[in-house]
Amino acid sequence: MPQIFTKDPDAVLDYKFDFKASTNSSGSSDWLASAEVISSHTIDADTGITVDSSALSDTNTSVTAWLSGGTAGTAYDVRCEIVTDASRTDERTITIRVEER
Repeated sequence: MPQIFTKDPDAVLDYKFDFKASTNSSGSSDWLASAEVISSHTIDADTGITVDSSALSDTNTSVTAWLSGGTAGTAYDVRCEIVTDASRTDERTITIRVEER
C-alpha cells in the first residue's frame, strides 16, 4: 500500500523514496544491501501533477523528487523505479492527495 501525502496545488515540495531507511535515520529497515547504491532511477507520475526534477540523495541510497501542481480534490500516484549497482531493481509508489489549504 503506497504512502499517502497531502499537498496544496500551489506548493512545490520534495518527496523522498528511501531505500536505506534505517541507515539514513528515517525508518526501521534497509532494502539495499551493505555498500549497495542506486545507479539509476526513473520517476513517473499520473497525468496532472508535475515532476519538476529528481536526483539521487543520501549518498545514492535515496531518490528525492520535486513535485508541483495538481488539481484540488484529486489523488495522484508517483512511482520511483531504481536499478542498483548490483543490477537489482525495485519500484515504489506514493500517493499525493492535492487539497486546498
